[in-house]
Amino acid sequence: MSTSHTSTKVPANTRPARPTLPARSLLRQVQRSAVTPFLAASRQLHAQRRPHVSACRAVLIAERHAEHSKAALLSPWSDPKWLQYKWTVYRGVAYDLTSFIDRHPAGNWLINLAIGRDCTALFESYHLRPRVASEQLKRLPVLQDFPVASIPSSPYPNDSDLYNTIRERVRREVFKGQDAKGAHRTGSEGAALAILGYAMIACAAYLSDTGLVTGALLGLAGAWIGLTVQHCGNHGAMSTSPAVNKAMGLTDDLIGGSSLMWRYHHQVSHHIHCNDLELDEDVFSAFPFLRFDARMPRRWFHKYQHLYMWATFPLLQLVFQLGDWQGLAENQTQGTKLHGANNFEKATVVAGKLIHYSIIAVLPALLHGLPAAALGTAAYMATQGVVLAATFAVSHNVEEAKPIAVGSATTSSLQRPYADRDWGVQQVLTSANWGGRIGNFFTGGLNLQIEHHLFPAISFVHYPAIARIVRNECEKRDIPYAHYDTLPSIVGRFSR
Repeated sequence: MSTSHTSTKVPANTRPARPTLPARSLLRQVQRSAVTPFLAASRQLHAQRRPHVSACRAVLIAERHAEHSKAALLSPWSDPKWLQYKWTVYRGVAYDLTSFIDRHPAGNWLINLAIGRDCTALFESYHLRPRVASEQLKRLPVLQDFPVASIPSSPYPNDSDLYNTIRERVRREVFKGQDAKGAHRTGSEGAALAILGYAMIACAAYLSDTGLVTGALLGLAGAWIGLTVQHCGNHGAMSTSPAVNKAMGLTDDLIGGSSLMWRYHHQVSHHIHCNDLELDEDVFSAFPFLRFDARMPRRWFHKYQHLYMWATFPLLQLVFQLGDWQGLAENQTQGTKLHGANNFEKATVVAGKLIHYSIIAVLPALLHGLPAAALGTAAYMATQGVVLAATFAVSHNVEEAKPIAVGSATTSSLQRPYADRDWGVQQVLTSANWGGRIGNFFTGGLNLQIEHHLFPAISFVHYPAIARIVRNECEKRDIPYAHYDTLPSIVGRFSR
């Protein structure tokens, strides 16, 4: 592993000033997370460390407060004046997306994520040519007198000198200007065919002879689809065709997940606010059983976590199942509201689950009996859970990616007031890479997590080339860039 360590100067953010929002911790809203004893101390700590902490208590906190408070009758989420619009906010201006949703070049399922929130970070991190894209946005109707100040503000990626410089080099050196024709969304078609081909063979073997071995082989297929095909598709990065991307994204529903819940949890909560204690759902969703962040309260059993966590990973798929059904019922994930989700997207959750249960359990039970179906289902879930956890959980949960060491660049970045953070720098500091091209193929680029977080809408096959640029620019600025040579090396660090 190689890193360089120094403090990083972050330019002041240019976002417009706004009134502070109610200072409520997101963790307080997650009643089932068992972190209530932590709330008072957490709020006191943040109040001491960040006088304007309320400005960074963002998306879900403000939305829930607005929607459930008697004083929020005229909030944009409940006021009939604004409910007639599919509104979003970009850099302090409210726009009506209604007429543009079905004309969005990447499909309506991606732009739906922007509805009912500040979309600045989503918008700027998904477009390699931000000026061209912003000009299209500025042609949309502006909502006059919209209460923009009541909307939790988003990070502003385009205010990051690091991000802007890397992006221009990527366009020039990797895609040579061909990104205008969609070159950045191509190249992974062969990998998708290979992965889906293996999945179909594994599924046929499972249905013909359901058991421990075939269940494990199908679990590997499910994990491989989850890491690559669905992940790339749901980011809109598998193809220049929105229909292909949507189809690839829906494979998440077939393997037991939910493409709808994944998009909101992963893209709106995790990607935009990586390793932020209040706003990144991945930081706190496993608590209290697993504690992946030193900012969370420590329980007596956490000192044995490095031993028992491997016994909990096989249950990961079950956790996804319960979370998806809960999210559908409550119209939210733990990290964000599903403001833009339409009826078709919600229907895919139910249809996908029914198809998945039929393939994994119902058909095997009918063909081979309940004991064989139970064994095969358990093998599928355990294998998929362990593989997924061992490959994606490590990249944001090693020491370098957490605000642990006093004075470290990561600590300094995440302790800055929310509005003053450099989004590009935060993505680099809160992620860690491992391996190279081989790992990139088998994980859909999730081994190169830094590059993926900077460019989620670029096909993973381009990440190795982009990594050289990112590392070079980080070295110029003395920004730590964490890279481990192998998966076992980062898993070992993660386990410790």
